[in-house]
Amino acid sequence: MLPGTVGLRLDAATAAMTGTMRNSLDLEGRPQDTRVVVAMSGGVDSSVTAALLKSEGYDVVGITLQLYDHGAATHRRGACCAGRDIHDARDVAARIGIPHYVLDYESRFRESVIESFADSYASGQTPVPCIECNRAIKFRDLLDTARELGASALATGHYVASRRRADGARALLCAADADRDQSYFLFATTQEQLDYLRFPLGDMTKAQTRELARRFELAVAEKHDSQDICFVPTGRYTDIIGRLRPNAIEPGDIVDLDGHVIGRHQGIVHFTVGQRKGLGIASGAPLYVVRLDAESRRVVVGPREALRMDRIVLRDINWIGGGDLARAVGNGLEIFVRVRSTRAPQPAWLRAADGGYEVELVAGEEGVSPGQACVFYDAPVGQARVLGGGFIQRAMATRRATMKAAPLPLVEAMRG
Repeated sequence: MLPGTVGLRLDAATAAMTGTMRNSLDLEGRPQDTRVVVAMSGGVDSSVTAALLKSEGYDVVGITLQLYDHGAATHRRGACCAGRDIHDARDVAARIGIPHYVLDYESRFRESVIESFADSYASGQTPVPCIECNRAIKFRDLLDTARELGASALATGHYVASRRRADGARALLCAADADRDQSYFLFATTQEQLDYLRFPLGDMTKAQTRELARRFELAVAEKHDSQDICFVPTGRYTDIIGRLRPNAIEPGDIVDLDGHVIGRHQGIVHFTVGQRKGLGIASGAPLYVVRLDAESRRVVVGPREALRMDRIVLRDINWIGGGDLARAVGNGLEIFVRVRSTRAPQPAWLRAADGGYEVELVAGEEGVSPGQACVFYDAPVGQARVLGGGFIQRAMATRRATMKAAPLPLVEAMRG
């Protein structure tokens, strides 16, 4: 058995125990009678996904999306979906013997991802374009295309896992390889999308993936991983924002917490909450960006302790924790949240407030930035279930006594 195929068969084993006849993707029917579309970016992960499913006998169709004008990025290492990557995806498809198509999604990507990215920065937020790309392009438009092709599932090379629950719906889980887990970027996946998606690499490590690529004799086996902002060929995102939203590059004041002007800047787009370097201010103590005021073009700075926030107001909540969100939250739901992709999940309360939802962080977090995602989990470590999440609208530091003592179950969970 090839390394990594154990995880691919878990759902099939579960199905067998319940008396249903399902294949390794937890779908009815034999693999050879099951069409699966694989989103192929040209990288090693999606290439192995396609090769692995082909080796299992599935009717695999590879699709690569041309998302932006890739001419300038063709030779830049780490730029995904660029000209080189389209070529690599095509070569892999030919190597494993599957049909491959390149779809022009440039206009959709520009409207849904790039324009939104520029708008967020211009408004003083720090966006996560990968989340919007997954939500609006890959898991909406591409998913519809997969259905039109008669596919029973859309498979991707993301490092997340999914399992079928007792009610038949699927739950989204963190990857077995914590260092590669991409669940933060997929929190906006709806339940309907999740039921159609499959993630064959969720129970594998990156080392296993590369070993499979070698065993399948794929030319991309040693290819470098792509960078997050794939549509920035120069690596300078401010170039794109300056072209699309010139007002974000206008100069303004750098002020302290009391509003005193202590410096000047060349555009709020150059800053993000929590930033310390590049402020251009001489100070006896380290200063950090605490807040960005787009309307007044002010960058507010302060000491590190001013970064700690314990209350987050959310927008655009997506709930995949099962049942109704309001019923699940009730008077307060104990969860774990990740406020940046590089942060570990922290204990928190999710509560309804003012017609929306807020998160109260038990121990507080530094550098909570509007525009980033706040993702909900049911556990702090391991293959925790993703319950959903939302985008950070604003964060505050409160001084309520209830925030000084952590709820016992959460504290014990963190210790254990």
